[in-house]
Amino acid sequence: MNNFNVIKTDKNTRARLGEMKINGVKIKTPAFMPVGTQGTVKTQSPKNLLEAGVDIIVSNTYHLFLKPGMDILNNAGGLHKFMNWDKLILTDSGGFQVFSLADLRSIDEEGVVFRSHTDGGYYKFTPERVMEIERTIGSDIAMIFDECIPYPSSYGYTKNSTERTLKWAKRAQKHFCNIENPYNKEQLLFGIIQGGVFEDLRKYSTMETVNLGFDGYAIGGVAVGEPKSIIRDIASYTSNLLPDDKIRYLMGVGHIDDVIYSVGVGVDLFDCVLPTRLARNGTVITHSGKLVVKNGRYKDDLKPIDDKCDCYVCQNFSRSYLRHLFNVEEILAANLATYHNIYFYMSVMKEVRKAIEEDRYSIFAREFLDKFKGDK
Repeated sequence: MNNFNVIKTDKNTRARLGEMKINGVKIKTPAFMPVGTQGTVKTQSPKNLLEAGVDIIVSNTYHLFLKPGMDILNNAGGLHKFMNWDKLILTDSGGFQVFSLADLRSIDEEGVVFRSHTDGGYYKFTPERVMEIERTIGSDIAMIFDECIPYPSSYGYTKNSTERTLKWAKRAQKHFCNIENPYNKEQLLFGIIQGGVFEDLRKYSTMETVNLGFDGYAIGGVAVGEPKSIIRDIASYTSNLLPDDKIRYLMGVGHIDDVIYSVGVGVDLFDCVLPTRLARNGTVITHSGKLVVKNGRYKDDLKPIDDKCDCYVCQNFSRSYLRHLFNVEEILAANLATYHNIYFYMSVMKEVRKAIEEDRYSIFAREFLDKFKGDK
């Protein structure tokens, strides 16, 4: 059964309008997923997220495994019930987090032994163990455990790492099918394409991963320090190799201009900590670019963050007030800025989908990016 359908493709680009349905929840694509690493999108309640138009978030296997731990999540009946979220959850496998602990882990063909950043204990992740953890979490979409390739890496290292991810993908898929589903809910399994910056390895990884037959496919190993041009080349090249009837997910990419570009080459799904992280540090995102609202220049500015935005924050508060909240280190500052940034991303994705539906995506992208100039 295919849970994803392409409703329309823009006539002048590769942008796709789609719909995914899992466990009775429908989402329209292209879509952006806010990151709720530890079972919460920082500073936001589930009610806030729903009001902002969010229907799918990303949580993280590595972090949830460490805290609160599998016993607590299992006792609660899974992450959905634990955090009172009845929309969709995608769980990253934790591969990026594990491999970012370069001096605290060891890797072999079996899996990875790592030292926890929280309690100093040593743990082992294998493809099979990660599937078991994601089953216990009870996400709607589970990602396989992959080796995240750093940038830059040599061709030899990248080839060996890509081969390892493929072997792990086969093991993960086999084990996933044999694990009891504890909450009697559908759970999709996505494969991850690796291959670094090398086209031949990207093609090889794509072909072999697609041959395994996953519910969807993620383009991994990007946004790890490489220039924008390389991210975009990888997104365009790899997306074109993926099957038309499966969802395409570009992992960790969230700059608005990169999202707009990648939609145009056929990507359906995005996630990134950028909008929430920027907000907590006093930067909001508008139709004319990023605005560092905590700066002194806004102390007397009574305009809303974005006069084109109809979110609760823009309708009720001024730049001056937000700047004041950040200046006096009030918790509300991060809450309001984050709400706006998430709402902004959801609104932009609505504009994106409407443009595809009306066969004017290239015009929309050009006009949007002409106005989106950067920091202010």
